[in-house]
Amino acid sequence: MTENAARTISLVVVDDHPVVRDGLRGMFAAASGFEVLGEASNGLDALTAVEGLDPDVVLMDLRMPGGGGVAAIAELTRRGARSKVLVLTTYDTDSDTLPAIEAGATGYLLKDAPREELFAAVRAAADGRGVLSPAVASRLMTRVRTPAGPAETSLSAREREVLVLVARGTTNREIAAELFISEATVKTHLTHVFAKLGAKDRAAAVAVGYDRGILG
Repeated sequence: MTENAARTISLVVVDDHPVVRDGLRGMFAAASGFEVLGEASNGLDALTAVEGLDPDVVLMDLRMPGGGGVAAIAELTRRGARSKVLVLTTYDTDSDTLPAIEAGATGYLLKDAPREELFAAVRAAADGRGVLSPAVASRLMTRVRTPAGPAETSLSAREREVLVLVARGTTNREIAAELFISEATVKTHLTHVFAKLGAKDRAAAVAVGYDRGILG
């Protein structure tokens, strides 16, 4: 017990804003029991950093140019990475929260979390314990208690990810890069989305997605 409390928790900070990365690095440097091993500005670079540095915890933003956080979390899970991922983001919508947790995130905090709450969350994540900010926990409880529509139930997590990116105006090539999959796979996912939503094209799929609450 004493040994666990005394050990230093290593981190990698992933965020596309340098000011945020600098702030987090300074915050953890000033606290005892933490060591920031490195940083990354997107999901793709995060994979390289985690592979090379093997941190205990990865603080992961979600929406970043050049590779989003959800896809990076899923890839780390697929690779069997030892590092636990704690999402730290400004977004608490269903379209961000659920895919991140389904992808394998250990915890989910918002960037307005108090410093001590963040430190406690990192310690919990390092121990493999899940942690959710109150706002996110509340949303998830509401989601669990609210029966999903048939279309939402039938869309897989990856199909929802693709639909969310389509709604943001992302091209197939950009979607492929962000999710670390081929363009052919993106087209296959879109074909399934169109069929399940009864939509004939991207615009119709997005419209149906908003109408049925799949897109928050």
